[in-house]
Amino acid sequence: MARIIIADDDEIVGEIARDALLAGGHGVGLLTNGKDALSVIKARRPDLVILDCNMPDLSGLLVLREMRNSAALCEIPVLMLTGRQSERDVELAMYEGAGDYVKKPFDPEELLFRVDELLAKRHKGGASKPR
Repeated sequence: MARIIIADDDEIVGEIARDALLAGGHGVGLLTNGKDALSVIKARRPDLVILDCNMPDLSGLLVLREMRNSAALCEIPVLMLTGRQSERDVELAMYEGAGDYVKKPFDPEELLFRVDELLAKRHKGGASKPR
């Protein structure tokens, strides 16, 4: 079981993602803005973080950047779960250090698969490094 933080300002999307991950045996916390998410990530050090790009207070990309620039948080895998559809958005997220990018609408089973893949990669030593 992994401890996962989801940050998405769309409560329905967040609940669908949370329910899929809970069904997969993970412990999940759900937050609706980037500022609160970053605070909880710093305090709880989850095994994986799922971020929406567009959130109040602090965007998902800014949360990701803060994580990658922090020695304490840089190893935590991040999956972007967002409505941003362009290849430029994908490239930007990957440049900032995302481990994967899932576009909304999404298949909950695929999300669980992608999360499990990122967690397996982390345990094999393949997590992102700070820039």
